[in-house]
Amino acid sequence: MALSAVTWRPGAGHDRVWHVELKVSTRFHDDHTIVTISGEIDLYTAPRLHSELAAVLADGMPTRIVIDMSGVEFCDSTGMNVLLSLLRRVRERDGELEIASPKPAVRKILQVTGLDAVFTLVDGTNLSQPKPAIPS
Repeated sequence: MALSAVTWRPGAGHDRVWHVELKVSTRFHDDHTIVTISGEIDLYTAPRLHSELAAVLADGMPTRIVIDMSGVEFCDSTGMNVLLSLLRRVRERDGELEIASPKPAVRKILQVTGLDAVFTLVDGTNLSQPKPAIPS
């Protein structure tokens, strides 16, 4: 996995702030798509993430979308809103959305906001494998 690039972003006045760029890649499998995200999801990067995820849906609705967040260092409320929007759109099409391997900082945000009960969180060790069927 490629490391995130770090750039300077102009801040207020002559100050500069660090900005970690967002990297997004997509892999398609038989019944699902894996979207791998690395970097930070914030006010600056959320629009790009939204565009990338919209493109996944535009390419044809997979049965299942797995968002691999193992490389995400930070996600603010703007990023969570992008993920919630995707979840809504996926469910409208009778699909599934899973969040795989969020780092502790992202997992804490999910827990504090109660979104860990909204999203399906999965272990990322077998992202390319189909999800096992639930016994009836």
